[in-house]
Amino acid sequence: MRITLVQHSGDGGLYAELLQNRAFQKVTPGTSDALLAWHPVNGAQIAVVADSKPLSSALPNALQVNFPTGATGQLGVGNEGFWGFNVNSSWTYSASFFFRFPSSLPSSPVTATISLVSTTGTVFATASAPLAATASWTQVSVSLRPSHSAPNIANNLTVTVSGAAVAGHTINFALFSLFPPTFKNQKNGMRMDIAEALLELGPSFFRFPGGNNLGQTVDTRWQWNATVGPLTARPGRVGDWSYVNTDGLGLLEYLTWIESMGMQNIMAVWAGYTLNGESLAENQLTPYIEQARQQIEFVVGGPDTTGGALRASLGRTQPFVLNFVEVGNEDFFAADSYTYRWRDFVGNLSASFPNIRFIGTSTAWDPLLTPTPKSYDVHVYQTPSWFASNSFYYDSFERNGTTYFEGEYAAISTNPDDIFGTPADGRLLWPTMQSSSGEAAFMTGLERNSDIVFAASYAPLLGHINGSQWTPNLIGFDAGSVIRSTSFYVQKLFSVNRGDVYLPSTLPNPSGTVFWSVTKKNSPASFIIKIANTVATPASLSFVLPSNVRSSGTAQILTGAQTASNVPGNPNVVVPKTSTIVTGRTTNFTAPGFSVSVLTISAA
Repeated sequence: MRITLVQHSGDGGLYAELLQNRAFQKVTPGTSDALLAWHPVNGAQIAVVADSKPLSSALPNALQVNFPTGATGQLGVGNEGFWGFNVNSSWTYSASFFFRFPSSLPSSPVTATISLVSTTGTVFATASAPLAATASWTQVSVSLRPSHSAPNIANNLTVTVSGAAVAGHTINFALFSLFPPTFKNQKNGMRMDIAEALLELGPSFFRFPGGNNLGQTVDTRWQWNATVGPLTARPGRVGDWSYVNTDGLGLLEYLTWIESMGMQNIMAVWAGYTLNGESLAENQLTPYIEQARQQIEFVVGGPDTTGGALRASLGRTQPFVLNFVEVGNEDFFAADSYTYRWRDFVGNLSASFPNIRFIGTSTAWDPLLTPTPKSYDVHVYQTPSWFASNSFYYDSFERNGTTYFEGEYAAISTNPDDIFGTPADGRLLWPTMQSSSGEAAFMTGLERNSDIVFAASYAPLLGHINGSQWTPNLIGFDAGSVIRSTSFYVQKLFSVNRGDVYLPSTLPNPSGTVFWSVTKKNSPASFIIKIANTVATPASLSFVLPSNVRSSGTAQILTGAQTASNVPGNPNVVVPKTSTIVTGRTTNFTAPGFSVSVLTISAA
């Protein structure tokens, strides 16, 4: 199980920062678009400007607030977050911003009031901080503890000052921030409820920075060195899913969080190909290979190396564990150029990091690559019936030492003639029991072929309800809630019920509708049977086990109507239910229609 970061799943999702457009990165000053998520409070005049004395070279823009002559009352600015945010009275929030007076300095003391407030004016928390009369950038940091929780997510952060104190003056602001408590209290870390949902899946690995988000163009590609160090040194980038990535969620934050989750890293390096179809010529690759080498060195290098020393200067002396590096992403779209890009990247990188397994991202048969990849990343988006009928996909693969990473897969449409069409064409907005049971059928094949399929993951894993460019997603969320889909529960049932040894059995009919796998767990000694029924008709099955077992076991069953989905406003339509079943060396079981079942039978 791993994560594909798209659709505000980093900024506005997994990354716990609550403010949207917090530092005015990669926007055009003076435009209304530059004010995304911001609004004036009580008659202040606001605009994004290219500051004449910017906070840093990475953050050249500022929010300029003009206070009209004769202003009275509290004036300032507000930020609506990512379509709102959660206000919880049990949390203490950390708020901060930089400010300066770019022209005339006020003669009277100025105090900023920082508040968490509903869109209808209810104040939940407030703090005050003095604003020194200075033309130099100064940071303000406060804590906010709500007196009561908000009934919904329609909330803002506001920063206001007394109009009488600043009338006729201007204040420039930069790099605002509002953080709730984070997962495991990681500094600049992750949103708790989303991280906890991911932990619930029992994940083993995480691929980052996330599929196609490696780069739409050469200039806007993800660059590790622009994502580390102080937030003031991170310029951000226009990401590949139509919004700006702040890169507050950077390489070190990824690595720290992955380790805290008990996962392995599968790290991607940009390999000379962009989503707009551009492939760099071979004679242009050298600086990009070096950047990739430095990226890996930052992760695994000792403190005596340049990358390791940089990591140590940021508070992490010990290297991280890194066994897998993926070279590019979906390079079957640029197969011709991948032959030399793979050769040059892997030829150079493997010399520096001989213990790392490099993963190819083209197909295993076209083109033939040198050096021969030890592993390939396979992506497939298809219909529920395709997944069911391809549960034997890997059975015929040659056992020649090559292994496979089923890096992205999902049943996304019921229309085989237009997989990537619109919902009107059959595209799914949310996983259904039909799609999830089809995926489970395919997963029984992955488990049967685990000798060559070393890892697998649904994709995308996270998608914001208010900002999705891709459907369906394993987990949906907004600013205050997390929705676990039917496919989420399928992934969880397979992930947390893993056996140690696959047991050969009478195989399902490849053209049938019911599929299964049988594994043995060593401790505690037990048999685990996973069953996917991909049609509405119940199926009666009989399993003859290789040794004596206890007289009762457990059945975890996920079942529902063909089109049943967990959705906003009704997130628990289909959830697994656990019951006790009668078991024996011969165990009989009826799999409900459109169901995924896991039977656990303890050895006698």
